[in-house]
Amino acid sequence: MQALKERRHLYPDRFVPAHNLQQSRLPVLQQNMARRRLVLFPLPLQGHQTPMLQLATILYSKGFEISIIHTYFNSPNPANYPHFAFHSLPDNLTESETSTEDLTLLLHKLNRNCAAPFRDRLARVMEDASVACLITDVIWYFTQAVADTLDLSRIVLRTNNPSSFMAFTYLPQFRDKGYLSAQGTQLEEPVPELPPLKVKDIPRNYTRHPELNDAMANMLMETSKASKGLIFNTLQELEGSSLSLVRQHFNIPVFAIGPFQKQVKASSSSLLAEDQSCIPWLNSLPPKSVLYVSFGSIAAIDQTQFNEIAWGLALSIQSFLWVIRPGLVRGLDGSVPLPDGFIEMVMDRSRIVEWAPQEEVLGHPAICGFWTHCGWNSVLESICQGVPMICLPFFGDQMNNARYVTDVWRVGLRFEHDSNRQDIEKGIRRLMVETEGKEMRKRAIILKDQASLCVAKGGSSYQALESLVAHILSF
Repeated sequence: MQALKERRHLYPDRFVPAHNLQQSRLPVLQQNMARRRLVLFPLPLQGHQTPMLQLATILYSKGFEISIIHTYFNSPNPANYPHFAFHSLPDNLTESETSTEDLTLLLHKLNRNCAAPFRDRLARVMEDASVACLITDVIWYFTQAVADTLDLSRIVLRTNNPSSFMAFTYLPQFRDKGYLSAQGTQLEEPVPELPPLKVKDIPRNYTRHPELNDAMANMLMETSKASKGLIFNTLQELEGSSLSLVRQHFNIPVFAIGPFQKQVKASSSSLLAEDQSCIPWLNSLPPKSVLYVSFGSIAAIDQTQFNEIAWGLALSIQSFLWVIRPGLVRGLDGSVPLPDGFIEMVMDRSRIVEWAPQEEVLGHPAICGFWTHCGWNSVLESICQGVPMICLPFFGDQMNNARYVTDVWRVGLRFEHDSNRQDIEKGIRRLMVETEGKEMRKRAIILKDQASLCVAKGGSSYQALESLVAHILSF
């Protein structure tokens, strides 16, 4: 599968001052403080790159100049961020090595291949400007050694949420207790170390190289502890207890400054071309009448499961917008064949696209619910718009996120991967038209309001961001 090979452009290093940012987003630092440069290094996957670029925009608004070091693989488009300096970095990956089918192997190769060129590139940036701090994705674990060599402070961004981050720290212990090899009814057993998780919710990345999983998990935890701080795209009101656990475990400054998307004007960082035609279609439909279905940029299902999802949507008699990207069905890189008779059954109440402008879709009045893979960005975007969810988690932190959506925040329900069309039909109707779904929507609106208040002046995330800025200036 090659779902994320859209762009491999080389961009010249450049810096273009911004003239079009709103005055309300201009620096709030002391007037006599000279602008200082930050270097940010996003991981080249959609769910990691987007929040890093959002964080860069937030920090730019606080008076910092921004340099983005990025790989050739899935490189961002500098035209969308004219106020940043972009520096390209060879990753030495072949086309076949950029496959996301084995994420663990891909991440291992990226860390191995980028170490030397990253150090050279960062050293050259530091020669040209005074760099206050390096901010990297937590998965770029090799960068701690580089920062130490260059005597540069490093802060890490964890693009997942604090609860799943804590679950990753327990992986060696969970393996020793047999949780990771559990099967059948054992998967429904609670995890006493991290309530409310069940054994099936423990983060897992399926790989042909399990030894790399353990080594990488250990490296990213140790290098996070060695960093000067940890940033989360979340809010205190949503995950206060998990944030407390992280602070106790890591003993470094922790900054919950999200939701990022509440603080920055939308700027496309999508690695796939967005089909805007779904917006006029949504405009033609009544409020709270459409189910949005998207399983992210990496997750894949087999043809049988795809067909059950299709027929469940059809039998529900609800309107839906379904993202069917190339690579969604395993073994099919191109268009996915729909079941015979499906289109005829749903053509007057459906729209199918290869990729959608997700934030715009979730904020549309016609959207009633979101059937999601439960990647953290998608969960947070749904919360920010007050949209309840149907959860179908696949790997990594997604099972953890789904547990919080359904059992802690109670703004969604969960499907398992063996759900048949009848189960899917009933679940969709529960969310869309029954009393249970209406109650979920009420709770989702409360969370939406909290997400807005926390970034307003005096809110928890507003204060955390001020603390982060002061922390960076102390280096």
